[in-house]
Amino acid sequence: MPTTTRVHLTDGREVVVHDTGEAGAPALLWHHGSPQTGALLAPVVEAAVARGVRVLSAARPSYGGSTPRPGRDVASVADDLRQVLDARGVDRVAVMGASGGGPHALACAALLPGRVTGAVCVAGIAPLTDAFDWYGGMAAPGGLRAATRGRAARASFAETDEFDPEIFVAADRAALEGAWAPLGQDAQRAGADGPDGLVDDDVAFTTPWGFDLADVRVPVLLVQGGLDRVVPPAHADHLLRSLPLAELWLRPRDGHVAALDAVPVALDWLRASSS
Repeated sequence: MPTTTRVHLTDGREVVVHDTGEAGAPALLWHHGSPQTGALLAPVVEAAVARGVRVLSAARPSYGGSTPRPGRDVASVADDLRQVLDARGVDRVAVMGASGGGPHALACAALLPGRVTGAVCVAGIAPLTDAFDWYGGMAAPGGLRAATRGRAARASFAETDEFDPEIFVAADRAALEGAWAPLGQDAQRAGADGPDGLVDDDVAFTTPWGFDLADVRVPVLLVQGGLDRVVPPAHADHLLRSLPLAELWLRPRDGHVAALDAVPVALDWLRASSS
C-alpha cells in the first residue's frame, strides 16, 4: 500500500508525495494527468509491483494538497522533483506521464540528466506550435484556447466550463468502467478541489515550456491512441520528430484513456531501455 508524505521544498512550498517505498528497487516516477490528485492509481501500482518496481507520484502545485504555484511553467516541475527524489532517497529513476503528465515527464528527462534513465509519454500534449494544426481533432479545446490569453482568461473560462462526454470514444468509456475506473474517480476528486491546478497546467502547456525537446537525451516511448479526441495523434507525431531518441507506439483503436492499457508493457520497455 503506498504511503503519503509531504516534502518541504527550499522555497517554502510543500509537495504531497505517494510512494510504494520498496528500498533498493528500480524506481518509476509517475506524472499524473490533468486534473488528478496525484494519488497513485491501482493499475499503475499493480503493474509496477508485478515487475518489482517502486513507484512514486508527486502532486503538482494546486493538486492533491500541494502548495499552489501560479505562473509555473512545465520546466519548474524538474527542480521540485529533484528535491522530492533527494528526500525519498532515490538516485536514479525512470519517468512516465499520462496526458498532462507527459510534458512534465519530458521536463524531468531533459533537466535531470544522469538521473532520469528513460521516459514514457502516454497521450501527451506537444508544445504549442504552428508546425501543425495544434487544436485539430480536439473535441473540447476551449480551455487551452482560453489559456493562450493568460491565466485570468483561463480561470474565467473555468467558471462556466462543463465536462463534455464527447471527448471520450467507446474504448475510453469501457476503460473508465473497467480497469481505469480509479482514474475517473480520482479526476472527480481533483475537480472537487477546484480548478487551479488545471488552470495552471493549461497555461503552462500553451506558453514556452522552459526547455527544448532536443535536450531530452534519454530513450522516450510515445504511446498514442489513434482515436484520441483530447490529445489527437498529430501531437505524438510532432513529439516523435522533435525528440532525439523517441519511438512511437500507435494504438489505432484507442482513445485518450484506453491508451493507458499499454502501461504494463511500457514498463517492460522502460526496464529494457534503461538496462
